[in-house]
Amino acid sequence: MKNKNVSKQLKKATINLALWSLLWLMSLALATFGPKFIWQQDTTWSIIAIAINMTIGSGLILAHIKHLAALDELQKKIQLDAMAVALGVGIVGGLSYSVMDIANVISGDAEIAFLVMLIGITYIIAIVIGKKRYI
Repeated sequence: MKNKNVSKQLKKATINLALWSLLWLMSLALATFGPKFIWQQDTTWSIIAIAINMTIGSGLILAHIKHLAALDELQKKIQLDAMAVALGVGIVGGLSYSVMDIANVISGDAEIAFLVMLIGITYIIAIVIGKKRYI
């Protein structure tokens, strides 16, 4: 019975995390594309959209914390290891990327989107490796 309850709790936390992720993604799209396509660069609306995005982002962070709390110990370890690797790669890679921009080693400007992709891809790869290692 306890195992069934834990599974139900994890399913609920996973669905909640997915919903918050979708809401945050939609609010990010609104804050990103709204100034150009909806409110013609009106700063007030941009500030409102960014504030909404940050508020929903806070909810996403809390949903992620609840999701992690619902995981079993092995899944928590896999997640923690993956987050540590992604954080390390993000800091080292991001700062190196920034220094390359400052030193004019790269032709364009350092864009945050590349860093976000690097962190996300690193996290996914680390999750896959962790699951293969422990499961």
